[in-house]
Order: sequence, then C-alpha cells, then structure tokens
Amino acid sequence: MKRFLLFLILLWFTVFGGLYFLAHQANETFADPKSVQFTKGTSTRQLAISLAKAGVVRSQWHFWAARLLHPRSRLMAGDYSFDKPISPDEVIGRLMRGEVYFYPLTVPEGYNIFDIAKSLEGQGLFSSEAFLEQAKQPAMIRDLAPNATSLEGFLFPSTYHLTYHTSPEQVCRMMTNEFRKQWKELGAGGDPVRTVTLASLVEKETGLKEERPLVAGVFENRIDRGIKLDCDPTTAYAAMLLGVWRGKIYRSDLNRKHAYNTYKVAGLPPGPIANPGIASLKAALHPLNSKYLYFVAKADGTGGHNFSETLNLHQRAVDQYRRAVKNPK
Repeated sequence: MKRFLLFLILLWFTVFGGLYFLAHQANETFADPKSVQFTKGTSTRQLAISLAKAGVVRSQWHFWAARLLHPRSRLMAGDYSFDKPISPDEVIGRLMRGEVYFYPLTVPEGYNIFDIAKSLEGQGLFSSEAFLEQAKQPAMIRDLAPNATSLEGFLFPSTYHLTYHTSPEQVCRMMTNEFRKQWKELGAGGDPVRTVTLASLVEKETGLKEERPLVAGVFENRIDRGIKLDCDPTTAYAAMLLGVWRGKIYRSDLNRKHAYNTYKVAGLPPGPIANPGIASLKAALHPLNSKYLYFVAKADGTGGHNFSETLNLHQRAVDQYRRAVKNPK
C-alpha cells in the first residue's frame, strides 16, 4: 500500500512537473508582434490552435499544459496583442485578467459624424454605416437637448479606448457622456442645440483659439440683422447629408436649397455640423461684442482672418486675399 501511494505521489509530481515545464516555456522563435482575436464561446482547443498558429506559443500542447494548471479559470474573449515572447502560463494569465488590446480612437475638434465613422471603419471594428445609423439617433442626448435631431455636435472630441467588442452604441455613449461632463463643467445653460450649433460653425471657420469669440460675435451680429451667414462649411455639410459631397464646394452646392445651406437659409442651420471642442463652446456661450459683420481668411498662412464692419471693406479684404493667393511672394 505504501509503495502504491509512493508511486501515485511520484506520478503526480512527474505529471505536474511536466505540465509546469511545458507551461513555462516561451516560444524562442517568436519574432514580430502578434494579434489574436477570440470571440465569446471559443473553446480551449480553438484557443490552442490559434495561439500556436500565430506563433504566440510553441505548440498546442504547451498551451494545453498551461490550461490544465488553471482548470477552473475563466478566459475572457477579446483582441489580444503580444509584442514579446511570453510563456503559455503568462498567456493564460492575460486571458484570465482580460488584458485585451485597446484601439485608440482620436476624434479631433471639428470632426463630424462622417469623419468619425470613417475613422472607426479604418480601425476595423465595424462599418461606417453601423456607426452612422446609431449617431443619427438622438435618443441618448434627448434629456439634455430635447430638440436634437442626431448626436452630431454631442460626440465630444477626445481620445477613446475601444475593444474588439465595443459596439457603435457604446462608442456613442462614451462620447455623449464626455460631452455631458464638459457641458456641466462649463456651467452652460440655455438651449444646448443652439449653442452647440453656433460652436460647430465657429469650430469649422477658424482654427485659432483667440479668434473664436470674435467669429461667434460676427455670426450673432448677422443673425440679429437678418443677414444670411454664408458659412461655407454648412454648404459642405448639406452635401454630405445628401451623399453628394465631392471634396470641395461647387456652384451647385451653393445654389442648393437645403436647411443646412446658410447661403440660402437665414439664421443658424437646424443643428450642429461638427463636434466642437471646449474653446468653440466657450466662444458660442460668450461671443465677443463687436460691430464686425464679415470676415475672410488671410493669405499669410497663419489661419487668421481679416474682419470688416461693412460690405465695402469686406470686398476690399476679399480682393486683397485673391491677389495674394494669385501672386504669392
């Protein structure tokens, strides 16, 4: 009986030792970084095959050995990235902790829903159509902005970390939650749709932080006087909504009768045309008081503008800009 018990003990140590040895052997032939995706319900056999095929582990048996050392552990699905050789036991540890790879999504100030959709599709997470379908539904922002017709303007520009399982709905919720946070910190009141719409126009018209309150003031002056805003970015956005945007503004775009074309419709468009950042939101909330009614870009490459109080002075500034562009020094 003692001999049999001793045999069992030796057998256990032999098996355990063998499993431990295999489970702690890194793949010496590991070269380039690897990325492996596991969906929910993937079996241990499928995991072993995928990891061995990718070169993360030396063989399926090495992974099986590590798995047998953690028989009751739950392995989490996701997208995992491996940039250096690690043992199968370390692989199991990462799967147990769910250390999935995050896709960084950076949304610059001034991106609209079409730009964001293109970025997401480029990440390979889901199609641009899937995101746009969700972004065009205003339900998740209606409590804050009852008059919103989509999530445009409320998808706050920032960097977000997404996983393989992040859905379009979750992306939109992350971004609208960040908007809520920033809006609250601004202590903003009034109609959010109007403020964000004005801020989106300011965002698209100038990249200079110091100019934004002045641009917002020009738009407010024109609205007060019933002068159409003649804002080029709104014309481009109208074309995007119709699916006819060709990369630049044509005469047909300017002549198009559309609610978002401020060359044809007075006042602000029905909603935002992009997602503004903090500086533009502040500018919309606190426009600079001036007598300016017009502005045109400078040709010096600074991104700045010349502001005018009268149409006559504005025409001179436009002529000056055209001459400078035509005959650069």
